[in-house]
Amino acid sequence: MGWITGAAPTQAQLDACVTCGLCLPHCPTYRATGDEAASPRGRLTAMAAIADGIAEVDETFAEMMSFCLQCRACETACPSLVPFGRAMEGARAEIAAQLPGRRRSARRWLVGSAIANPTLVGAASFGAAVAQRIGVGRSGAGTIGKVRGLRRLPLRSSSTRGKSWPARGVPRGTVALLSGCVQDPWFAEVHEATISVLRAGGFDVVAPPTQACCGALAAHDGAVAQTRALAAANVAAFDGFEYVVTDAAGCGAHLKEYGHWAEGGDVLAARVVDVTELVAQLLDDGQLPEFGSRGQRVAVQDPCHLRHAQRITVAPRRVVAAAGFDVVDLDPSGRCCGAAGMYTITYPEMSESLGRAKADEIDRSGAAVVASANPGCEMQLRSYADEAVRIVHPIELYAAALQGRD
Repeated sequence: MGWITGAAPTQAQLDACVTCGLCLPHCPTYRATGDEAASPRGRLTAMAAIADGIAEVDETFAEMMSFCLQCRACETACPSLVPFGRAMEGARAEIAAQLPGRRRSARRWLVGSAIANPTLVGAASFGAAVAQRIGVGRSGAGTIGKVRGLRRLPLRSSSTRGKSWPARGVPRGTVALLSGCVQDPWFAEVHEATISVLRAGGFDVVAPPTQACCGALAAHDGAVAQTRALAAANVAAFDGFEYVVTDAAGCGAHLKEYGHWAEGGDVLAARVVDVTELVAQLLDDGQLPEFGSRGQRVAVQDPCHLRHAQRITVAPRRVVAAAGFDVVDLDPSGRCCGAAGMYTITYPEMSESLGRAKADEIDRSGAAVVASANPGCEMQLRSYADEAVRIVHPIELYAAALQGRD
């Protein structure tokens, strides 16, 4: 049958791979299994077989693609610059189209509808807040244990959507804030820190009321129609802003690739910045102050979609150092922590193995604080690291220093 959707991997994407194998030691699933089918090279070979009519989209192919974390560590190691992330999204779109029964209805509903619905996310957040208070997930890991991975949630939360905040002093411009689907109710402190620092840097901050979920989870799950609809909504909502700021690495990576999801998406993508990028620029321009070392070590964990997809590594460290901390690298190669969106649910054993490996890295670093710029990674780290270790976003450390508190 071959490919049947317009979202399938292109021949140019597949031809870019020269099967050199340099990606192999950087792929978490290949490192764990030693199986060629669990490597980027193996997955691209399977995609090419479908494109050439040699093989069909079947359960074996679907399992090969689904087992991938989509961490994109292979992209930073690839000398041929294979756009593996896009090829994988295309392959999963084909699986969703050709094997519709494989994705359980609950999962389709969660990824395609629920996660993008603020009302439903709010109800789930209330349920998680209640679970925290009665002790569910207080110990252990796995799916239920992820309640422990959440920050302390309020029983009532307010959204940033539709609100605005004026710059402190003379404004130098206006930026839009991506509220996000779970970032808003579950990581409100990160938004607060982001807004506070951007205002101090001279920006008016606006969270457009008509914005939607970025669509990353839908894209990774092969839900093409939902992904395109969410992208189109955001292209319209963020039109005209100088910058569109994200404080969740996964969301930023997806927004920066809107060019192939919606008309006008390339224009929006060019204006998307991670908050650490913009704050590092403000620090370099002297628009924000830097604080002297307080002698405390902070370990920086690189979210895959910041390090490998957006190629941002310097900015988070710059922000942490400017806040007065001594930066410690957890893993210079940036191996995935195992969060990977829905991966903790679909492949809990592999997710847990990677999570515990990252927790071991934290232990070896000796740091009492870890800075991570992605909500999924933060939850994963908090689920497996020692409870005494504090997990925060880099912008929170800088915002606290700016406000004169620890």
